[in-house]
This record gives sequence, structure tokens and C-alpha cells, in this order.
Amino acid sequence: MVLKKVPTTISILGCGWLGEPLANYLSANGFKVKGSTTSEEKLHRLIAIGIETYQLSLESLNETMLPFFDTEILIVNIPSKNIAEFNKLISFIKKSTIKKVLFVSSTSVYRDNNRVIYEDTTDSFSDSPLLEIEKMFQQNHHFKTTILRFGGLFGYTRKPGNFFPLGKSISQPEAPVNMIHRDDSVAIMHQIIQQNKWNETFNACADFHPTKREFYTKATEIVGNPPPNFIVGESLSFKIISNDKLKKELNYTFKHSDILKALEG
Repeated sequence: MVLKKVPTTISILGCGWLGEPLANYLSANGFKVKGSTTSEEKLHRLIAIGIETYQLSLESLNETMLPFFDTEILIVNIPSKNIAEFNKLISFIKKSTIKKVLFVSSTSVYRDNNRVIYEDTTDSFSDSPLLEIEKMFQQNHHFKTTILRFGGLFGYTRKPGNFFPLGKSISQPEAPVNMIHRDDSVAIMHQIIQQNKWNETFNACADFHPTKREFYTKATEIVGNPPPNFIVGESLSFKIISNDKLKKELNYTFKHSDILKALEG
């Protein structure tokens, strides 16, 4: 008799604009997926597509939520930067069956230093509380953690041409942008899990870094908005996030390496 392989269970804390399509993608690729949302409307929508769904937030964590943590892998995909709330979350993880955590962070942990930034460019770290939260996960030996630092996320309903309403100005128009399309964000998380890349830190940005002027002029044109106001005359301040490690370690090729072309999709 051939034993049927039991699918790996993954819980996604935060099934919003990124987490919901991630849940769909992982489910379609053979994983058993649990998801969380703070929205009752989304709760019913996720249940309807076969996701075991829980309505919870970091603030509301209690013992009744423990079934959500009965999983092998936890993806933490929430915008909070509240250190105390993440301490509480880690205490729940330590009491659970979770062995691996994928923590969604941001390239905002780096400050502008007018050069290319790699994962170990520690002299460019900002004062973001995300760094402290990253360390809390990385230094906990009850589970393995991989940190994924995304650049600016866009795609589908998140259209950069709507980021800057009429009258809002953009500084540093000649500075390069560090962006990533949602399709690549989802695929990269899947590859980290599929390839068992744990206890790692990855920067995740597309290959191409057009200037703010190029990117946001085209982005507003596509959605039919007037071009933004650009503030000129300031000393140039920027950072270029390297994705070299991610591409090498995961053998990953970006679906949307040219983000100007990706705006048209």
C-alpha cells in the first residue's frame, strides 16, 4: 500500500493584499493553508476558497487562537511595528508546533547612503523598529526564521500612479526606486519554503531601478492622473537595494524585472 503524503501546513498571519493571493498560490501548490484576517467580510471570502480562516489580530491574541498556530510554517505578514505585540506573538509560537517562520520585513530598515546595499550592509541600518523585531525572531532558538525584506510593493489594485494625489510633491526625483511586483513577492515566498531556505535574510527588489521621475511619471500617466510635482535642487540621497543574494541562493529569475513595463500590466 502506498501511503499518501500529508501536505505541509502553512499559516499566514495577515491575508490582505499580499497574503490572500499568497494563500491561494500555496493552496494551489499542494500546501494546507490557514489564514488570518481582521475583516469579517474577508473571513467569509477566504473560507469560500478553501482556506481555514481565523479572525484575529496581534492585539486580540488569546488561547482560543491556538489552532491557528498548529502548523509547521508561519508566515508573518502584517504591517505592525509594535515590539510588545510581537513579543506576545513569539510567546504563542514557542508554545506551538511551528518550526519555521518567514517574516515579511521591508527595505526601510536601510537608510539612504548613495550606494548599493546588501543584506549585510549593517552600517546602513536605519532606526526602524523592524530591525529589533527581526532580531527577536532570529535570536529565538525554538524555531528557524528567514527574513524577507521587500522593496515597494505594487501590482493589480495597488497602482503607484495613485500613490501621489494632486498637490502632493515627490522629493529626490533623480533617485532610483526599489520596487517589486506582487507576482514576484508571492513566487519568492513559495521558493523559500519549497527550497527550505531558513535562517537566512534576503532583500527582494526587482532588477531595474528607474528614477522616481521616470517611474511615477509613467505610473500616473497609466492611471490617467496628472504627473506629480517634483522637488528639485536638493542634494541627491538614495539607496539601491541589491537582489544578488536572492537570485543566487534561490536560482530565481524575476517575472517583472523591468518595473516600468510591469506598470502596464
